[in-house]
Amino acid sequence: MSQEKYFNVRLQFDKEQFDKTIFDTIANGGKGYVCSVESNNLTVANTRPEFLDVLNGALVNNCDGSILAKILAHIHKQPIDSYIGADIFIKYVKMCRFRQYFLGNTPEVLNGLRENLSKIDPKIADMQFETLPFRSVEEFDYEEIARKINADNPDIIWVSLGAPKQEMFMNRLEPYLNRGIMFGFGAIFNFNSGVSAVKRAPGWMLKLRLEWLYRAFNEPKKNIPRYWNFIKILPRLIREEKRLVKNNR
Repeated sequence: MSQEKYFNVRLQFDKEQFDKTIFDTIANGGKGYVCSVESNNLTVANTRPEFLDVLNGALVNNCDGSILAKILAHIHKQPIDSYIGADIFIKYVKMCRFRQYFLGNTPEVLNGLRENLSKIDPKIADMQFETLPFRSVEEFDYEEIARKINADNPDIIWVSLGAPKQEMFMNRLEPYLNRGIMFGFGAIFNFNSGVSAVKRAPGWMLKLRLEWLYRAFNEPKKNIPRYWNFIKILPRLIREEKRLVKNNR
């Protein structure tokens, strides 16, 4: 399945092709960024054209929402499934083959993350974990941030700033990088640090595709308004997507 547009956003549902795009780009010394698309940044993309351009300017995007994937599978009559950012993160860490750079979040979370990931890949203990100052996306010194990253020469740069800020950050940082793939997978630092109140859903909820519900209860002030905004825009997106499918038959 090619990386086509779904709800106006480029998404790659073929997991093997997604990984191949990443691995080939790293092997060839290329660069780019990856956006993990779920209900929140999909909503923002369909209300702010400049952010839609950011998502569609990515090297490749994964679908991070199981409900979103089910809706698209029903519309397109195809076996579409999500490729969750938290799963991609652990999968790539367990490969023990990449030099990685961890950027953003808090010192406490980064320290916990380094300790836990080093148990999986001992080489991670000597990799770079860097916080970023709290400021708007327009105010970062991208040239200086890139100078530090280029000096380390990582294959992968994990960025934890929260959506949609991290996606805009990566888009602005990319021109200054020599090489490397950035991943805007915000909450994965918290999930894997062992010190954050923000945790991933328990296994039984993951199996039932109820991670969205767990996150709604875990951070209601943050996530319930996001889900509500998605629900409000969803009927229009479904109508438009069905019209495109019908016209392409």
